[in-house]
Order: sequence, then structure tokens, then C-alpha cells
Amino acid sequence: MAHERVELGVELLSKLEDDELALAEAMDRIETVTRDPATVREILDTAVMRGVIEREDGVVLTTSSGGYVSQSGDVVRREGDFECRRCGASISTGHFIELESGELGPFGPECVRKVTGRD
Repeated sequence: MAHERVELGVELLSKLEDDELALAEAMDRIETVTRDPATVREILDTAVMRGVIEREDGVVLTTSSGGYVSQSGDVVRREGDFECRRCGASISTGHFIELESGELGPFGPECVRKVTGRD
């Protein structure tokens, strides 16, 4: 399970739209995958090792692009009774990000935009 979370986190980082992101903002996105400190570190270390990102003075720099998350193609909406994975709010429409390494979500409409870098 931890290996799957690492792959999901690295893929999410590979899809950052920003060339540069504060480490706190990158952590906010990674914590949608896992809140386990050891796994978060492993995601960051693996992303650096694979050349997906560079870390420099509290800033994450993207070095390779795995494309971007398309709101129309990579985000699927489902009706139901959900809790947003990012903020914990109760939502009736869950937004799920479909990545090659798995699915991430559910998120509310505002949070999916933050996780994908649209806000």
C-alpha cells in the first residue's frame, strides 16, 4: 500500500503546472495522497531521485513534465455521500483524479482545483 501511495504522489508531483511551488503548497498536495510523514518524505525523495522535481530553499522546482491534469479528461465526477480528502468537508459530488498509478479523491470542486494547480 505504501508503494502505491508513493507512486501516486510522485505522479501527482509530475503533473504540477507551476514551474516553482512553495514546499508548503507541494506538501498540501502530497497530503491528499498520505499524511504519514515517512511516506511523504519517501514521495519527495523518490520524485527528486527520478528527476521529477528539485528542492531548493523551501521551494519545489518542476524539472520534468508528466503532462497536466485535465479537468475535463482526468477528473471524474460521481454523485454520492463523500468527504473531501483535502479539507474534510461533506460533499455530494466527489471529484476524482484519475492517474496512471491510481485514483485520487474524492475532492470538492474548490479542492480539486487546488490539488491540480488551477487555483
